[in-house]
Amino acid sequence: MKILQIIDSLDAGGAERMAVNIANDLQNAGHESHLCVTRKEGLLKKSIQNEVSYLFLERKGRLGWTAILQLRNYLKTNKIEVVHAHSTSAFITVSSIVTLQNKPKFIWHDHYGKANQLHSRPTKLLNYLSRFFDHIISVNSLLKDWAIEKLRTKEVTYLENFAVKSTDSQLASSLIGNQGKRIICLANLREQKDHFNLIHAFEIVYKTYPEWTLHLCGQDFNDVYSSKVKNLISEKNMQNAIFLLGSRSDVSSILEECDIAVLSSKSEGLPVALLEYGLHQLPVITTDVGACAEVVQNYGIVVPLKNAELLATAIKKMIASKELRENYATQFHNHIVENYGSDRYVEKLLEIYNQIH
Repeated sequence: MKILQIIDSLDAGGAERMAVNIANDLQNAGHESHLCVTRKEGLLKKSIQNEVSYLFLERKGRLGWTAILQLRNYLKTNKIEVVHAHSTSAFITVSSIVTLQNKPKFIWHDHYGKANQLHSRPTKLLNYLSRFFDHIISVNSLLKDWAIEKLRTKEVTYLENFAVKSTDSQLASSLIGNQGKRIICLANLREQKDHFNLIHAFEIVYKTYPEWTLHLCGQDFNDVYSSKVKNLISEKNMQNAIFLLGSRSDVSSILEECDIAVLSSKSEGLPVALLEYGLHQLPVITTDVGACAEVVQNYGIVVPLKNAELLATAIKKMIASKELRENYATQFHNHIVENYGSDRYVEKLLEIYNQIH
């Protein structure tokens, strides 16, 4: 089967990681796999396997007619049978295939990160585009229910994300802090990730455990939110305890150097970071948003969102018992490998591709 994944960028976000991982695993499964990036390349480009055919459109502006025509010609020339568009790449995909005589099967993959705030999600454009979708894949049940209610596509499937343990190797630069006493949060600096909640919680933890450090790994967009995060760290005089790592290509190695993994989001889809924590055998604490509680179950600690006191209590509980951390880490790792592995995912994905007529 000839399958094209389409994503707007290769920045190190969850949707982007999924697009790359799917393209790689479909190639490994014996299919002719293609990956198209519409707007911006990034760190994840080096994760694309050499065997995967790659197209970068460098689309400019809202419409980007040159990119639309280039994508249309690519679909025709390579006789693509399935187009799998992720997140906001749906618009350029519809624009490219709508006039094709032999249209490929078209799947739209909804990774929307604000699944707990769907009441404010713009609907008008997606509702129009959805009439061209043959199938929608949603990354959690909230998004599935929303798509069934709001969009025109008849076939909607909730398909859990999966993660692949990177083989990147060596640590690009050493982490500050004491070995065995590092907390990691793998999340781009975006408002829905609620780093404020985590910083407030860590301030409480730090009063009892000043030898522990917090490491925030994710893309810094140098915007208002980023400035507020940095200002909060300065206001609390915690520059020697909380460290911003930025977007890194050595994420796997960073996770290997950390001891507790946290997500403090106020909204999520199904975060790939959570699955990566499990693959790296880290004990996990997460807020109860999106599919997080469903993923973690009893193999970690789940706390309410926007509650720094309870988040701090959970972190202190993990710090206080190495045995607890090890038990959670082992159990969560086994759970992720068994239920969120790539082989299982590809099998389900191919079923979706094949059932479209």
